[in-house]
Amino acid sequence: MVFQLMLIGRVLTDGRLNARLKWDLSDNFTVKANAQLSNEPHMSHGMFNFDYKGKDFRSQFQMGNGALFGASYIQSITQHLSLGGEVFWAGQHRKSGIGYAARYETDKMVATGQVANTGIVALSYVQKVSDKVSLATDLMYNYMSRDVTASVGYDYILRQ
Repeated sequence: MVFQLMLIGRVLTDGRLNARLKWDLSDNFTVKANAQLSNEPHMSHGMFNFDYKGKDFRSQFQMGNGALFGASYIQSITQHLSLGGEVFWAGQHRKSGIGYAARYETDKMVATGQVANTGIVALSYVQKVSDKVSLATDLMYNYMSRDVTASVGYDYILRQ
C-alpha cells in the first residue's frame, strides 16, 4: 500500500492558523491531527486521533492539549446492529465521562442512539426515500439541564 497523506492549512484574517493532517498508514490504521494556533493566550489547541478499522469493528484513541484523553469502540453485533462505547478524561477541567451507542442500519434507513453520563441523550434517524432523496431527523436532550434540541432535514443529490 502507498501511504496517503493530506495536509490542509488556512490562515484567517484575525491571524489564527487552522491546520489538519490525515495520514493513512495502512488500509486499517489512520492518524489524524487538528490544530488551531492563535496569538490569544490559552486559545491555541491541538488534537491527535489514532483510528483502527477492523473487519467488523472500529476503534479510536484521542489525545489533546489540556490533558484530554479519549477512547471509543464500536462492534458489529449482527448484519444490521452495532453497539459501542466511549470514555474520556479532561484533566485540565477534572472531568470524565462514559457513553454508550447503538446503530441500526438497513438499505433504506439508519437509526442511532447515544446516552452518556454527562447528561446527553442523542437520537437520529435517516430514511432513504429514493436514490436521490433522504430525509433525516435528530433529537438531543440534556437530562441535567433539561435542554432539548430537535431538527429535521433532507438531502437531495443533483445530477452533477
